Amino acid sequence: MYRYVLCCICSQVLFSSLYLFSDAMQPLTGTTIFSLRMLAMWCGLFLLINLVLPRKAFINFIRRDLSTNWKKWAIMVMGSALFGSQLWLFMWAPINGEGVNVAMGYFLFPLMMMLAGRLIWQERLSFWQGVATSCAIIGVANELYFHGEFSWTTLWVALAFPPYYLTRRAMKVHPLLGLFFDLCLIAPCCLIYLWGQEQAFALITTEWRYWILVPLLGLVSALSMFLNLLSSNHLPVKIFSMLSYLEPALLFLCAVFWLHTSVSLTSYVSYSFIWTGLIVLTVSGFVTQKHKSIKKRQVPQEV
Repeated sequence: MYRYVLCCICSQVLFSSLYLFSDAMQPLTGTTIFSLRMLAMWCGLFLLINLVLPRKAFINFIRRDLSTNWKKWAIMVMGSALFGSQLWLFMWAPINGEGVNVAMGYFLFPLMMMLAGRLIWQERLSFWQGVATSCAIIGVANELYFHGEFSWTTLWVALAFPPYYLTRRAMKVHPLLGLFFDLCLIAPCCLIYLWGQEQAFALITTEWRYWILVPLLGLVSALSMFLNLLSSNHLPVKIFSMLSYLEPALLFLCAVFWLHTSVSLTSYVSYSFIWTGLIVLTVSGFVTQKHKSIKKRQVPQEV
């Protein structure tokens, strides 16, 4: 399980780094950056699939797993729409005054995932997982209390992202194939949008930094989503949910130390509770794994 925990942590670090691309690629708009990201991500994922998976794996996925089952097709297409809207919002928000609200949505997202895991899969929390969850809830509640109402961007992240992960998990869709399916639907729409952005193309072709940033954006995007979906398919929902708090915490650090965003004292208090929850979860996980390893070594001796 620890291999997938590491995958989840790496995905959260890569995800948080994407927040900086919107600032680094200005004066391009958030929608233009999103469109470039999707096209570059499609290319990167196409290469990754051909390196990692058997030949014609995607075609076999379409023929065997989806086939003529219209319900599966409908769920996959709706999931792609939700996924695309989330990635657009992630690139649009930082340069349109919604960065903090989107980060709040990512704080609420793991709580929604944990609630779904409890209701759908009847996953029970251990004592220390309960302590970690309580710390996170206190941090989120403190932030909501002092900042007031929800933004539409907060609600969209918190309510629209969980169905995507949960349906893909229930359908047992391979992370790479499911992600490539999404991009095959999203990329053509982005290409149509970029076709009319003459000023953006002129800017990209004249400034050398975009020749580095655009491919890097696609590579980081593809790798982060692959690791995230891989970990979500193998980790218990409650563990995946708690580890997902790492991303908004890192977004906070990026905003403070890189984007120089001012943060109130109440926000520092909120984040301290959330970081405490992450530390408790990590330590308890290592202790539990150590006890299991000791028991496995003792079993042959007792027999």
